[in-house]
Amino acid sequence: MALLRSYSSASSGMGVADHCKDTFLELQRKKTHRYVIFKIDEKRKEVVVDKTGGAAESYDDFMASLPENDCRYAIYDFDFVTDENCQKSKIFFIAWSPSVSRIRAKMLYATSKDRFRREMDGIHYEIQATDPTELDLEVLRDRAH
Repeated sequence: MALLRSYSSASSGMGVADHCKDTFLELQRKKTHRYVIFKIDEKRKEVVVDKTGGAAESYDDFMASLPENDCRYAIYDFDFVTDENCQKSKIFFIAWSPSVSRIRAKMLYATSKDRFRREMDGIHYEIQATDPTELDLEVLRDRAH
């Protein structure tokens, strides 16, 4: 029975703290954040907000906020101008899993990703990255257009 319980827990992933949804809605509707970075709190068995970036912060600030050797989820509000000169905004979900991070962390984030992403309604694009080059600003531009 214990084996069955731990298996179902692993397949459904971690819970999502209410604060995560509230912070996402602040980014999405109020534009108070440029980005939100989330981490899994293994003791509480849920995803929590790790860091937020103010609306004036740059993409470089966002990239500097991602740890080099640990996994994270991130939401980034990408503003751009279309070929027709219209100001647009697209919300990206980023699953950051550096190749040098612990295998346990990679597995934990991978099994929890779908449940977490479903909680965040209104994401336009998803990117899975293991290296900073996979998150180059041009990658977001190409996806958004």
